Amino acid sequence: MNAYLDTARRVVRTEADGLLALADSLGDSFDRAIGLILAAKGRVIVSGMGKSGHVGRKIAATLASTGTPAQFVHPGEASHGDLGMVTESDVALVLSNSGETPELSDLIAHTRRFNIPLIGVASRADSTLLRQSDVALVLPSVPEACGSGIVPTTSTTMTLALGDAIGIALMEHRKFTPEHFRTFHPGGKLGAKLSRVGDMMHLDIPLVPEDAPMSEALLVISQKGFGVTGVTDAQGHLAGIITDGDLRRHMDGLLGHKASEVMTRNPRSISTESLAEEALAQMQARKITSLFVVKDDAPVGLLHIHDFLRTGMV
Repeated sequence: MNAYLDTARRVVRTEADGLLALADSLGDSFDRAIGLILAAKGRVIVSGMGKSGHVGRKIAATLASTGTPAQFVHPGEASHGDLGMVTESDVALVLSNSGETPELSDLIAHTRRFNIPLIGVASRADSTLLRQSDVALVLPSVPEACGSGIVPTTSTTMTLALGDAIGIALMEHRKFTPEHFRTFHPGGKLGAKLSRVGDMMHLDIPLVPEDAPMSEALLVISQKGFGVTGVTDAQGHLAGIITDGDLRRHMDGLLGHKASEVMTRNPRSISTESLAEEALAQMQARKITSLFVVKDDAPVGLLHIHDFLRTGMV
């Protein structure tokens, strides 16, 4: 069993050494590659064959989700009609460890014919791909983690990291914010965390005025189903909240009280523009299950812990 663990550590360390070598090797060509992409009016067309193609799909997805329009084009399909997707307003990012992948020849020729900027990524500076490229990004010569040099491992890890570096450099240049990120990730846990409170809140909320009898407050709590009710003052501002704990503390003679006499004053609230993640953090820190949403101090919505459970954030 230790032999397996030794292998795993050797592989990870070999690839880590490759990443360090890549970081040290980056120079002016990286800046020029970013410049070409920023100057393009169209998309980044990413292409590669085999393992490079798999990495290319991820790079294209990273670019597209961080504000740089991108599309992966399979080189084989490109030779059978998909070259029509690659226009003069685009920039091509082509990946090949050897730089001699024959399936890329038609795509490379297409970029040269129509003056489409070409960024090549390969491990040999004298390869066909890099000699034809407007900007050549050379992967450092380091061992593959397989030991025999036949399985793309360190090389694909370096290519993936280089793609991430390009994506993040473009993202930072464009001042890409979490709000922008949410636009491209509306679904799932990540989308929920980056949602605005105003996008998640319930609009049909339990509210009673300060002078409401507790019989009315209990009816509202029961009807709305959140286990709480907000209490508003004469100006319509959120003055307090009545929870299960408040009801228990005033159990004796409860129905003889008014809402203002039972409520907890100055309850926690949050604005409609706050991120859902901030609202959840506040609820967890305070150990509360409901949080009123306010605008200009007036209650306009309500968040319940169940809303976060449904999205998988909790």
